[in-house]
Order: sequence, then C-alpha cells, then structure tokens
Amino acid sequence: MKQPCVYMLASGRNGTLYVGVTSDLVKRVWEHKTDAVEGFTKKYRVHDLVWFEQHETMESAILREKAIKEWKRAWKIEAIEAENHRWRDLYPDLLT
Repeated sequence: MKQPCVYMLASGRNGTLYVGVTSDLVKRVWEHKTDAVEGFTKKYRVHDLVWFEQHETMESAILREKAIKEWKRAWKIEAIEAENHRWRDLYPDLLT
C-alpha cells in the first residue's frame, strides 16, 4: 500500500497508543510488529494497527498526524471505535 497514511497502533484495547505517518503502511507496520526499529512501539509493545487514514499527499498526511498527536486521548479512542469498535488488528487486511 504505497500511499501516504496516518495510522494509530495500540498495545491492546484501550491500551497505549502510537500515532505515525508513512508512505508505505504495510512496510511500516511490519517494522513496528517485528521490533525492527528501536523506539516507543518496541519499548511499550504497541503493535496492533487499529486505525488508519489515507491521504492524497504526504504533506496532508503529516499535517493530519501533527493534529492527531495534539488530540486528547478520548478523541483518539473515539476515532478508533467509530471504525473499529472491537480494536481488531487491521494489518492482516492489508495483506489480502
């Protein structure tokens, strides 16, 4: 999926959240899941893709990521549950 995306990962339902941006969602989430890169998601085991949003340009995706990072936690949870109320890991869907 080579397209600018903003995404949220979670350690589990109502768990630790991570917001990121990428141009290759499949590759980036795989990197998180396999702990290929040191950092927050490896340290706190935040591996489940629970929400993502595609964008036309990387610039718009980056602006959206910055805005979402400023949101209150409750707003992030609302965004996730509006489209993924079970907090299901969406990564396998990207592979089909």
